Amino acid sequence: GVGLSVHGHFRVATEKTLFAMPETAIGLFPDVGGGYFLPRLSGKIGYYLALTGFRLKGRDVLKAGIATHFVESEKLPALEKDLIALKSPSTENIADLLNSYHVKSKVDQEKEFVLDEHMEKINSLFSASSMEEIVKKLKQDGSPFAIKQLETISKMSPTSLKMTLRQLREGASMSLQDVLTMEYRLSQACMRGHDFYEGVRAVLIDKDQSPRWKPAALEEVSDEFVDNCFKPLGNNDLKL
Repeated sequence: GVGLSVHGHFRVATEKTLFAMPETAIGLFPDVGGGYFLPRLSGKIGYYLALTGFRLKGRDVLKAGIATHFVESEKLPALEKDLIALKSPSTENIADLLNSYHVKSKVDQEKEFVLDEHMEKINSLFSASSMEEIVKKLKQDGSPFAIKQLETISKMSPTSLKMTLRQLREGASMSLQDVLTMEYRLSQACMRGHDFYEGVRAVLIDKDQSPRWKPAALEEVSDEFVDNCFKPLGNNDLKL
């Protein structure tokens, strides 16, 4: 439901909320406007989430800037009732109501953001302009955190990784409408390709978790190929 909810004005997380953009693991890319909201998160956290598929839980979804409010799940029925009871709700009314629930929610309040200790590394390691450079930086860093990210990235579709990095870098300065047009083009490129079908097979159908990516290495995914994925589709482009 991320694609439906993340572009909303108000985004409420509970202790049960689980957020991830795991698409690079199935030969896809963070669609549904991922190219718009991910690069707009603080630092390079959006790039990190997009490329590694890292999962955020509960209050961390708020701390990452994806959710706007945190409310305990048991309070949701009361919150819903109060929202419905608002006579002619304005943005301010809704914000006030959500804030009143938010400040009373104490679950995990004292807990440090799960990525806090790694943010400095994330911001420097994931600021590179190419996937090869990100991998190089991770290898040079050599810390347990960097090695773990290398392991994760090595399992992802090389084509998806390159596509995703460019999607976020370009989407950072585009309107949501233009991002959705770009992502439609990418979706069609994935449908024409190999990795999306192979990723779905390996992760969702056969569940052997052993996708055989083609090409199998980042170096084999040419800039020309990636460029082609972003090309306008003429009459077949998304019309919004």
